[in-house]
Amino acid sequence: MIYWQLFLAFFRIGIFGYGGGPTMIPLVHAECVKKYNWVSAEEFADYYALGNALPGPIATKMAAYVGYKMKAWLGATVAITAVSLPVVIGMVVLMQFVSVLKNSSTVNGMIQAIQPVIAVMMITLTYEFFIKGWKGAQKKSGYLGLLALSIVGLLLLDIHPGLLVAVILLGAFLYSTWHAKQQKAKEQRSSRQL
Repeated sequence: MIYWQLFLAFFRIGIFGYGGGPTMIPLVHAECVKKYNWVSAEEFADYYALGNALPGPIATKMAAYVGYKMKAWLGATVAITAVSLPVVIGMVVLMQFVSVLKNSSTVNGMIQAIQPVIAVMMITLTYEFFIKGWKGAQKKSGYLGLLALSIVGLLLLDIHPGLLVAVILLGAFLYSTWHAKQQKAKEQRSSRQL
């Protein structure tokens, strides 16, 4: 039963995830967090963030994570196959008609009509991630600083998102390691004084 649910959920994501990986993320959230409760909202946000640090399409990484969490390697295989299958079938079929459709005003109208819907889905998910991060942030000023750094890096300096994620992850690792050493040293000093 769970394999069939995994297949259907990720097949729907593959069908309705118009525009590629980032537009599929709200659909993954709707299926995996809200509909089936396979992962919590916190887990989803954490693994989405980590998935963005890895190479490759985000939708297949999220499918692999959820599938593996539910049913190990077979679950991951089912989920990845299901999310990829609509794209493979669609590309094979559409390539047959690409020369006919490329100048079609109907197709251009469909593309223009769906873009606002995708934009709203992305804004909603961004807001949810912001709120989750804000609530979980130990230092609000640090959170706002990283948010500002990300906006400047991505929008003004046009830094590649993967590079920015890697730099911030490395910085967070180094800071956390340093902070943990400081705390340990402070505890050792306190225990010596007693």
